[in-house]
Amino acid sequence: MTINCNGKLISLDQPKVMGILNVTPDSFFDGGKYKDETSILHQVEKMHIEGATFIDIGAYSSRPGALEINEETELKRILPIVSLIKKNFPNTIISIDTFRSKVAHECIGNGAAIVNDISAGLQDEKMLSTVAKLNVPYVMMHMRGTSQNMQKQTDYKDILKEVLYFFSERLAAAKALGIKDIIIDPGFGFAKNLEQNYELLNHLELMNGIEHPLLVGISRKSMIYKIVGTTPDLALNGTTALHMVCLQKGAKIVRVHDVKEAVECVKLYEQLNA
Repeated sequence: MTINCNGKLISLDQPKVMGILNVTPDSFFDGGKYKDETSILHQVEKMHIEGATFIDIGAYSSRPGALEINEETELKRILPIVSLIKKNFPNTIISIDTFRSKVAHECIGNGAAIVNDISAGLQDEKMLSTVAKLNVPYVMMHMRGTSQNMQKQTDYKDILKEVLYFFSERLAAAKALGIKDIIIDPGFGFAKNLEQNYELLNHLELMNGIEHPLLVGISRKSMIYKIVGTTPDLALNGTTALHMVCLQKGAKIVRVHDVKEAVECVKLYEQLNA
């Protein structure tokens, strides 16, 4: 199981860690933390040293109720960061967290390698065809609606069946256009309430039947800190506990704020399964 990232084949036979770099002022955990070149480069270097395989850059906050920004603002935020990282760390495998085809196109043209789309192509009708032309790995996530209204769209009859059907439909659309390397993300926290998140997690192994690599993003989310009665700042221990569950259920990429702890979790998982 490999994906082609700018000509480099990355094996997902062993789980990999994707470090998060949010360059937004309003992300739920690290909003506004990385707003100058020094802090950005320091964080990227830190994530490399700690063992991240991928760096996922986002310039549009997708937290529930986040303010919408236009395409021009997103590009203005993200393009200089992609160029900065590729200049200083040219071997970095950059993933772009965007649902906009123009942002994806411009960032890939500046050296990024992966498109990570929370809408699976549903918020921009040109996204799938753009990814197909770019010939890059594509992460498609399950959600309903937009970041602004998704928490009002949790009326599932059977969340497991509906998520699986969603992927069957979106995968068919992507493959019809020639997209090859596709990764699926069940979208924890996106148009799902607390109980639905745990129902999905409890049966996460069913996603393996789709036969595409599985990415999970649960790092410091409310499904963790609401259960243990804390805040995102104090949710690392709970995050690590659930990362092990995800790995045991087949996750191949964990998308995280805390690379060191996630890499340690992967090492322990691999030893358990040696």
